[in-house]
Amino acid sequence: MPADVDTPDKVAYGLTFHQLAIVAAGALVFYGLWRALHGIVATPLLTGAGVVLGGLVIGLALGRRDGLSLDVWLLHAIRHTRTPRALTTTPGTTSVGVPDWVDTPKTRRQPLPAPLRLPADAIDDDGQISLGGARAAIVGTTTVNLALRTPDEQAALIDGWGRWLNSLSAPVQIVVSAQPVDLASHSRALADAADTQPHPRLRAACADHAAFLADLAARRDPLRRQVLITTATGVGERGPHAARRRADDTVRALSGLGVTPRVLDGPAVTAALTCAADPYRPPRPGGLAAPDAVITATPATRNDRRAKP
Repeated sequence: MPADVDTPDKVAYGLTFHQLAIVAAGALVFYGLWRALHGIVATPLLTGAGVVLGGLVIGLALGRRDGLSLDVWLLHAIRHTRTPRALTTTPGTTSVGVPDWVDTPKTRRQPLPAPLRLPADAIDDDGQISLGGARAAIVGTTTVNLALRTPDEQAALIDGWGRWLNSLSAPVQIVVSAQPVDLASHSRALADAADTQPHPRLRAACADHAAFLADLAARRDPLRRQVLITTATGVGERGPHAARRRADDTVRALSGLGVTPRVLDGPAVTAALTCAADPYRPPRPGGLAAPDAVITATPATRNDRRAKP
C-alpha cells in the first residue's frame, strides 16, 4: 500500500484542483485588470505587472510551508496575528468591564483579553471529561523498548498494536511528551531520610544515592516521558460511562504489549491537563477545586495576650 494515499489527485498539468483554482483566480484577476486599465496604463507596464502577479500566483499555488500549502499557511498566519494574546475566564469581559489584573490601555492599539472558551467544561471523579455533547477519558501508559526485543517479539508487539488501531471506531488522541524531572528535591529528601535509617550501612547507601541524584541533577537535564491516550465516545453512544468503558477496553488491549496502562481518575486527569498547560512547572497535586466551587478557609486561631498593667 503506498504511503501517500491522502495525496490530492492531479487534475491537469500536474496540478491539483486546489492549485488550478488558485491559478484560475489569478488569471481572472489579471484579465479584469487588463480590460479595465489597458486604455489608461501603458502595455509594457501592464505586462510587467502581469509577470509579477503570475509569479506570486504560481508561488502561492505550488509553495508549501510546514506541511501546508502556502495559501492555507498564510491564512493561518493572518488568523494568528488577529487572535488576542490574552484570554480570561471572566464571562462577559466586554460587558462587565476589564478584569482587575489588566491595565486598561489608553489607546485601542492593545487588544483587551478575549473570553477563554475551552472544549472541556467538567471533570468527573472517575476521570471522565465532559465535552459538551460528548465525553472523553484519558489512559496513561508506559513505553516499551523494541530494540531490546527479539525480531519475533517485535513482530508480535507491532501486530498487537496494529490490531488495536484497526479496532478503533471513534477519535483517539495519543500525546507523547517529555517533561523535566526534579531530582534535586528527591536528593534532599533522601539526604534527610538517611539519618533516620536504623543501620549504618543503610544510612551510607541512602546518603550515597542522594549524592548520586544531586550530581546527576547538576550535570544533566533529566527528562521523563509521558504517554497519554484520550478516548472519546463515538457517534450515537449514550450513557454516562461510555468514555470510561472505552478507556477500559484500551487498557485491556494495550496490556498485552508489555506496557502498564491505567485509566486516570479525576485528580490525575486534572493534574495531567494542568501539566500540559504549563509543562515547565512541577505538576500540581490532584483534587483541585471546580471552577464554580466556593472555597472557604478556616480562620486561624490566635491567643490574645493582654499586657498586665
